[in-house]
Amino acid sequence: MTTIRFFAAARAAVGADSLTTTGPTIEAALGAIHAADPARWSALQERCSYLVDGVTTRERATSLDGVEIVDVMPPFAGG
Repeated sequence: MTTIRFFAAARAAVGADSLTTTGPTIEAALGAIHAADPARWSALQERCSYLVDGVTTRERATSLDGVEIVDVMPPFAGG
């Protein structure tokens, strides 16, 4: 089981701080989320980076096999 944690605009779009998933990839796990604001969530995923057990990636095809935590990091102003 993988925990997905949401930050800033991603948290607002999803409507939760974190969720758990058994999805095989980041993309599959994100696609299965029932967001509070689906249009915003859909658009935001393209711009996010992801920390997979502390390692940054933008590849949503990344496998979640053996992964404990994925942090969803939207772009931040000034960063």
